[in-house]
Amino acid sequence: MNRIRQVHAYALRNGVEQTKFLITKLLEIPCIDYARAIFDRAINPELFLYNKLIQHYSSHGPCEQCLSLYSSLCRLGRLPNEYTFPFMLKACASLLSAGDGRKLHTHIVKLGFGSDVFVSTAMIDMYAKSGCLDDAHGVFDEMPERDVPSWNSLIGGYARLGRLNIAKDLFDRMGCSRNVISWTSVVSGYAQNGQYHEAVDMYVKMVEEGLKPNHVTIASVLPACAHLGALDMGERIDVYARENDYFQNIFVSNALVEMYAKCGKIDSARRVFSQIAEKNVCSWNSMITGLAVHGSWRDALTLFEDMQSEGFIPDDITFVGVLCACTHGGLVKQGRQYFNFMKSRFGILPKLEHYSCMVDLLGRAGLLREAYEMLMKMPMKPDSVVWGTLLGACSFHANVEIGEAAAERLFELEPWNPGNYVIMSNIYAARSRWDGVARIRLRMKGRSLQKAAGYSLIEEDGILHKFIVEDNSHPYSYQIYKLLDELTSQMKLVGYVPTVEFETLHGISL
Repeated sequence: MNRIRQVHAYALRNGVEQTKFLITKLLEIPCIDYARAIFDRAINPELFLYNKLIQHYSSHGPCEQCLSLYSSLCRLGRLPNEYTFPFMLKACASLLSAGDGRKLHTHIVKLGFGSDVFVSTAMIDMYAKSGCLDDAHGVFDEMPERDVPSWNSLIGGYARLGRLNIAKDLFDRMGCSRNVISWTSVVSGYAQNGQYHEAVDMYVKMVEEGLKPNHVTIASVLPACAHLGALDMGERIDVYARENDYFQNIFVSNALVEMYAKCGKIDSARRVFSQIAEKNVCSWNSMITGLAVHGSWRDALTLFEDMQSEGFIPDDITFVGVLCACTHGGLVKQGRQYFNFMKSRFGILPKLEHYSCMVDLLGRAGLLREAYEMLMKMPMKPDSVVWGTLLGACSFHANVEIGEAAAERLFELEPWNPGNYVIMSNIYAARSRWDGVARIRLRMKGRSLQKAAGYSLIEEDGILHKFIVEDNSHPYSYQIYKLLDELTSQMKLVGYVPTVEFETLHGISL
């Protein structure tokens, strides 16, 4: 308030045109409410002030105010200029309002700003973020001159929506004009759409070409490292983030917690978590889930209590981690309590993920009937993940009756997935139900299904090596098998006896 009074006093003392000066300075502080109050009392405010307010609202919100100001401007018969539209289009992009964006597009064409590179780039970005890629590409194609941001906006739009072939083609066409944002858009697109190998490969190429990844690049590639188990690469990115002062960015630090946890280095995940100066709910969720998945259920539940004691309110993702901890600890009673607390204490309606956790908890405990009944009473339709969880529990307990019910639903939902047939066949085999095994074999044959070969991924010096069962394709396969034979011989000398669990459809030829 003192700063505001100083600005106001300066304007009065120096005879400065008060409205324009005050609003500009107030937006710099920022004090939008005071600035807006002065604007609303002004008589016929100039276009510059409209643009300044629209600019502020488009960056800081609420973006609806941009639309209100623009409507007021048009009602007064004032004409917007080339500075008005980029901010208006940015607001429409934030609101995902393609309808308002199209109206602006019409005004832009009528007023002759369609060839302005900044306006056109803002249109591409608005259409792309609203999911209207054909419109975005249409604007891009009509641009007489394109700059790097226009290419990046279109690439980012295609990458976000999973149309990665087009995004990569545009990226390649940019040639030497590609910048960090161009690379990051493709890395992020691959990672968000489950193409983790491609995301890491793009990151490596980016570094090899001499570009310095920024905090967005790092936060985008770390989840890919986490899913691939690429610990060596993740650790190198950790070092790079710290050396370049990106570690304190909350998205980077949270991604590091998740990466270490998913790669099995739970102590490193704890270390990173403890170093985060200003944690958010996502930080706590990543650590709780990481501990739970690695069997440290006591620590996970303790951390859940610490989270609340420090004033953080759990969300739906928190409870996925908490229920996962209960599952790994076999805490059926506590799991039921937490599941009920979600709604009664925190007002969170259980989602599909929470029901899946409960089915897993009950199934592992052998309470298959209760798990099945909970699944059938769910307020939403069970998906293949929930049914798969129940089938997995039936496999563990060799329960044919409920296993058949789960398997039939999975055969409907995922007729292409041979894994469900294999699991049901193994349940039959465990109960010596060879007629059931034969039926499964016939059904697989009728659908031309084959069991996919299992494989392992091992990272060495930042390179991921893939190994299939009885694989001889690796250039060092001879040395690898020789070493494995030596290890097996040494293990047998100390009394190790291998136990092979027989799988009825292993190696089946259809």
